Amino acid sequence: MDLTREVINVLDEVLSLGGRTAGFDRDTPLLGAIPELDSMAVATLLTTLEERFGILVDDDIDGATFATVGSLADFVGSRLAA
Repeated sequence: MDLTREVINVLDEVLSLGGRTAGFDRDTPLLGAIPELDSMAVATLLTTLEERFGILVDDDIDGATFATVGSLADFVGSRLAA
């Protein structure tokens, strides 16, 4: 499984980006760069990531997690390993 690609797919789905994520990579900025990623979308995104990957997101998450696609994928990966 390509975790980064899977996270990108979730972003495309949850944010209804209509395939705009095709050019996304680990360095693509998220928070502040994608208007669709507002506070409500973050909550939906976290719930979807929990369901899709079978992980648990707790209160230790902060804005840095959403800095880039890579930081979000690394977060999911750390939860998979836990």
